Amino acid sequence: MRVGPETPAVVSGGASGLGAASARALARRGAPVTVLDLDAGRGARLAGEIRGLFCAADVTDPEAVADALDRAAAAHGVARIAVACAGIAPAGRTVDRDGRPHDPGLFLQVLAVNLVGTFNLATQAAARMAAGPGLNDDGERGVVVMTASVAAFEGQIGQIAYAASKGAVAAMTLPMARDLATAGVRAVAIAPGLFLTPMLEGLPAEAQASLGGQVPFPARLGKPDEFGALVVQVAENAMLNGSVIRLDGAIRMGPR
Repeated sequence: MRVGPETPAVVSGGASGLGAASARALARRGAPVTVLDLDAGRGARLAGEIRGLFCAADVTDPEAVADALDRAAAAHGVARIAVACAGIAPAGRTVDRDGRPHDPGLFLQVLAVNLVGTFNLATQAAARMAAGPGLNDDGERGVVVMTASVAAFEGQIGQIAYAASKGAVAAMTLPMARDLATAGVRAVAIAPGLFLTPMLEGLPAEAQASLGGQVPFPARLGKPDEFGALVVQVAENAMLNGSVIRLDGAIRMGPR
C-alpha cells in the first residue's frame, strides 16, 4: 500500500513523541493526517504544521474515538492507516518499600490508556477500513500499527502495569491480523526500546547519555523519526502482518 494522498491516516497520541514523529513521517509522504490527542495545544499546532486535522479524543472512550474517526473521514476520507501511540508509563512496584500493594486504580488506568485505548482505535478504524474498497491487486484496505514496548518482554522493576499493558498489545497483534485477514486489513505492532520521548527528555543530559550507552548499537537513545520511518515502512510493505517488530538497537533490558 503506497503511502500518499489516497491513504488518509489517524495517529492517536499524535501531539508529541512517537505519535508526532509518525504523523510527520506520514504527512511528508503526502498522507492526510488526523492527530488524536488530549493535548489540544500541541495537537492543534502539529496539525497546522503538517496541514492536517486535530481531534481532541480520549482513547479510553470508544464513542469519543468513533466520533474522531468520523470527523477525520469527513475531512480526509476513511483512514487507511491507523497508528496507536497514546500511552502512559507511571511507575509502581507490586509491593512498595513500605509494604503496600500496587495501587489497583493506577494499574487499571495504565491498562485503560495503553491497552484499551489501543484496542478502541484499532477496532474502530479497522471496521471502517474493512467497509471500503481495496487499494491494490492484493485487495488491501488498510493497516493498523500499534505501539508495544520492549517492556512487553523485559519489564523492569516498577513496570508491572506498563509491562502488562504492552505485553497485551503484543499478544493481540497476531489474532487481530488473523481476524482481519479476510477484510484485507493488516495489524502490526512496533516494540520500541529506549527512545528520546518526552518522558526521557526531562532527564539530565548525563542520564540520557547513560541510558543511551546501554544500547549495543547504535549506543544512543532512539530518535522518534526512526520510529516514524518504520511506521511508513510497515504501511508500505504488505508482507508485514501479525508481527511485533522490535526497534531497539539490540538492547535487552535488565531489572533496573
